[in-house]
Amino acid sequence: MALQHDLEQFFYQLSGYCDEQDWDRYVAQFAPDCELHIPQWDSEHRYTQDPKTEMSLMYYPNRGGLEDRVFRIRTGKSAASNPMPRTLHLINNVRLTELEGGEVQAKVNWVTHYYRFGEASCFFGVAHYRLRQEQGGWLITYKQSILFNDKINAVLDFYHV
Repeated sequence: MALQHDLEQFFYQLSGYCDEQDWDRYVAQFAPDCELHIPQWDSEHRYTQDPKTEMSLMYYPNRGGLEDRVFRIRTGKSAASNPMPRTLHLINNVRLTELEGGEVQAKVNWVTHYYRFGEASCFFGVAHYRLRQEQGGWLITYKQSILFNDKINAVLDFYHV
């Protein structure tokens, strides 16, 4: 139960960093070699699996892609994020599996409410994570967010999922 509690608190804090736009703390939760993937739907019940050979909504092979997005947000070079939306991430149904080598696999349901240009809406889905403990804390080594929305009527960025 301690592991469950620790990782739930980790995901709540991660969501808080994102909602507060505390990008330094948010990015620090990802390992430098962390792969981030948002696949697209291939059919009604199948999403793409391999970001190197199939279409994805977003794919970063390491944390550098996330760092680049944050740089663009901070410097105003991201038209998609100007102005930044207000977000509220809700996390629930955290399921954990302990893996060999001390890593943990987590499956997390999520909903992100956002407000921008006088309009409110939400994205929702499930995220798959792999995490490892490092220096007394957790680091994300892999994140795949599966977006369940059938239509994306707004800009979609890392801070939505």
